[in-house]
Amino acid sequence: MSHAINYTHDATTLKQKGTDDMVEPDRSEGEIFDHIGRKHSNDRAIQGDDHFHRLGWKRLTILLIVQSIALGSLSLPAAFATLGMVAGVILCVSLGLIAIYASYIIGLAKLKYSHVAHYVDFGRLLLGGFGDKLFSVAFIALMTLTVGSHCLTGKLALATISGSTACALIFSVVSAVVLFALAIPPSFAELSILGFIDFFSILVTIGICVIATGLQRTDSATSVWSAWPQDDLTLSKAFVAISNIAFAYAFAASQPSFMDEMHTPQDYTKSISALGTVQMVIYTLTGALIYAFVGQEVGSPAIVSAGPLFSKIAFGLALPVIFISGSINTTVVSRYIHGRIYQGSVVRYVNTTKGWVSWLTVVTIITILAWIVAEAIPFFSELLSICGCLLVSGFSFYVPPVMWFFLLKEGSWFEGHNIRHAILNLIVFLVGICIFGCGLYASVTEVISAFQTGSINRPFSCSAGQ
Repeated sequence: MSHAINYTHDATTLKQKGTDDMVEPDRSEGEIFDHIGRKHSNDRAIQGDDHFHRLGWKRLTILLIVQSIALGSLSLPAAFATLGMVAGVILCVSLGLIAIYASYIIGLAKLKYSHVAHYVDFGRLLLGGFGDKLFSVAFIALMTLTVGSHCLTGKLALATISGSTACALIFSVVSAVVLFALAIPPSFAELSILGFIDFFSILVTIGICVIATGLQRTDSATSVWSAWPQDDLTLSKAFVAISNIAFAYAFAASQPSFMDEMHTPQDYTKSISALGTVQMVIYTLTGALIYAFVGQEVGSPAIVSAGPLFSKIAFGLALPVIFISGSINTTVVSRYIHGRIYQGSVVRYVNTTKGWVSWLTVVTIITILAWIVAEAIPFFSELLSICGCLLVSGFSFYVPPVMWFFLLKEGSWFEGHNIRHAILNLIVFLVGICIFGCGLYASVTEVISAFQTGSINRPFSCSAGQ
């Protein structure tokens, strides 16, 4: 953003000098063409800066919803089956409130340090050059793995809908191509239009699952649910379920990137308030209702418990969610990489030939890399769970409190105006560390169990499930 201001200043200076300077008889032809080239570059920069600052709080809300509410919400009924109805509801609400408060802190940091364009930039503020490298690796890894997970989800959905006996690897390639195509628009304001389709799609999909499982319960009347955790509940099972709920609120990594396009960044509080309300209502109702209808045998995602016909219908309606939510992660990480490569250049605005060629190249590389990683690693789902504990717990929970203590706090933490925020941030930090430690233990235990039971698929498998 600071570079755009410089460009604007240069353009203004040119206007103030007047046209006489452009027709001086002693100016060489090379100088004249150089001056015209700079003016053209300035115009491109001004146009690009305007183009990338069109986001209002309503569109930001949609982007955050698209980023966070996807088919992962349909894994919550299984979490309720593990933890019980009471703990499931309490965790959905409490973790939602904690995630929203952490998001509020991230927004405050973004407002104070307006030059920050992506979450990675906070790493430099906190830890210097080492933090910049550490956050860069974590940010790119998280976004790329998330895109890969959507490749596999699209593969499962297309295979289920078609009922084809063909190698499911074909559907994985198709998913990657669709994810690439939807990630081509570089502006989040443009992607937010697709977000409305995505939001409608997930609401309808969840509605179909709730209705289908409710009808099945009416027909069989055999579902058994409990208010309390499973009798044979282990620590690893409990934290896998808790992690699923916590990760459903994982949207913070993209928040600074989205806010950087807002024309009025101060309005972000409206967005996170609306998002938090929508998330907590959808997650709590989805988890509680489907668990009550299906009982302990509920699958993950819950679509598989809706019956063969309704599963196909639900997966068909969920296709926009799978692909739009996945593609926005490609756009976020590509914006970061492209902006770093062409920092200080008009190319980063993607409104020149070089800008478009370089942008499409970055998007292509990210999509291909995500697809290869998802298909080549036979325990990709378990790896994604481990990375979630390592990365999501930081971006969404324990790093924001660190931002408050080191970047936002004014004076001592125990002063009157700080004490309330200090306590809240300490609670959020401890929750994040707990999710990190216990969730990592549970995820590693799941990987070991998967190897022991032989439930690991071959790389580039024709099987629809991973």
